[in-house]
Amino acid sequence: MSLTARIRSLQDAAKLLEPDHAERAAMTAPVMAYADGFLNRIHDLPAFVETDDKGVGLYDSPIGEGPSDIAPLLKLIEHNVDRPGLNPASGGHLGYIPGGGIFHSALGDYLADVTNRYSGVFFASPGAVRMENMLIHWMAEVAGYPASAVGNLTSGGSIANLIGIVTARDARGVTSKEIERSPIYLTSHVHHSVDKAIRIAGLKECPIRHVPMDERYRMDTDALAQMVEADRRSGLRPWLVIASAGTTDVGAVDPMGAIADIAVQHGLWLHVDGAYGAFFALCDEGRAILSGMERSDSLVMDPHKGLFLPYGSGAVLVKDRQALQNAHYYTANYMQDTVASRDELSPTDLSPELTKHFRGLRLWLPLKLCGVAPFRACIEEKLLLARYFHEQLQRIPGFEVGPFPDLSVVTFRYVPARGDVTAFNERLVQEIHRDGRVFLSSSQVGGRFTIRLAVLAFRTHLDTIDLTLEILRETVERLNTRYA
Repeated sequence: MSLTARIRSLQDAAKLLEPDHAERAAMTAPVMAYADGFLNRIHDLPAFVETDDKGVGLYDSPIGEGPSDIAPLLKLIEHNVDRPGLNPASGGHLGYIPGGGIFHSALGDYLADVTNRYSGVFFASPGAVRMENMLIHWMAEVAGYPASAVGNLTSGGSIANLIGIVTARDARGVTSKEIERSPIYLTSHVHHSVDKAIRIAGLKECPIRHVPMDERYRMDTDALAQMVEADRRSGLRPWLVIASAGTTDVGAVDPMGAIADIAVQHGLWLHVDGAYGAFFALCDEGRAILSGMERSDSLVMDPHKGLFLPYGSGAVLVKDRQALQNAHYYTANYMQDTVASRDELSPTDLSPELTKHFRGLRLWLPLKLCGVAPFRACIEEKLLLARYFHEQLQRIPGFEVGPFPDLSVVTFRYVPARGDVTAFNERLVQEIHRDGRVFLSSSQVGGRFTIRLAVLAFRTHLDTIDLTLEILRETVERLNTRYA
């Protein structure tokens, strides 16, 4: 077979990758019907489903050489992917830090995937890059950052924290020979992605100072100042303090204004992990709680949390444009054509990613279709729902609540009249998971087993919280009867 004949043969074999209008319609219709059916039932679907198979049926349909019809594939997805485990689209998802998956974003992702715009380099797709930079500027305005701030849309808080910490490392000149004498200050409640970022950034030999917390699990700034001053006196070189704008365990907001004062006094880079909490700045009360956040040098804020977008939507903001660019800019010979066009910063110059998904469209389209007002209302609603739960739970005898919520996480446990408290609460969580109508999670706070309610799913409303209170009341009564 000649070379051209072989090429034509391969071209014919590859035609399934380019469906025509009728073939696209044949696939799209059942997919849209499946999605509509899911959304139409979403308020009746459980938040958590325990199954014996845990989706193992996917392995009965291995990847093969030939094509499959769409209908049986949707059945496989329904039974093995969308049925077992946690349903993050449910308003009953009250564990971990829920977020969203708003429909408008799905339309943005569809368009981004079909057009496949490359949003990494301005030369390749100036409109896509302008859109993402426009969104960064809008987020900077929400956070109280100056118009000169820059940033990057990331896959989530983990990469965003890594970008911020690497930028701080280079901006403060922490080289390999300086690491062992360059302390980092944070609390033990900082998100584990921060610890991971420190390690990946080659900083695990830095002295890590865990700053004590107050009774509400917020950084003790007096202790921070004393630790920094002690390290300076001993000849060390303090350079980074990491504050939390909403911790995962309890939702605590560190006193960022006081921390910023200390950072300025001692020349520390202040990085704020606001992946969970930063978007509460959209509402007046949230902005007051987050006071001082605007004084940080870098900030993480996740649209897939506080703006209810699908997973894979994070962001990092940095005030010093040159510092961010110095830490992440690289080029290559094969990219020389892209250098001539520099009207806007390219995302690839500001992050570890070169190839990246066009994430901007999944945020821009909802903001344009809906406006900011419903996002502002939704985030304030979650703040108030957490306070309502904290207040109402105290009216059920036996429940012991944690601190008044700074944001939208409430911690609590039940103290039975007799028996082991931890064992009882472990059974309580297991029963709630088995029930499945709502999903709560647990953690260790202050060395003891604690149950968490995290209100941030956009479908969580007052009826969801009332249902949760009812489930808790009924479950403890049943357990008390069973183990009396």
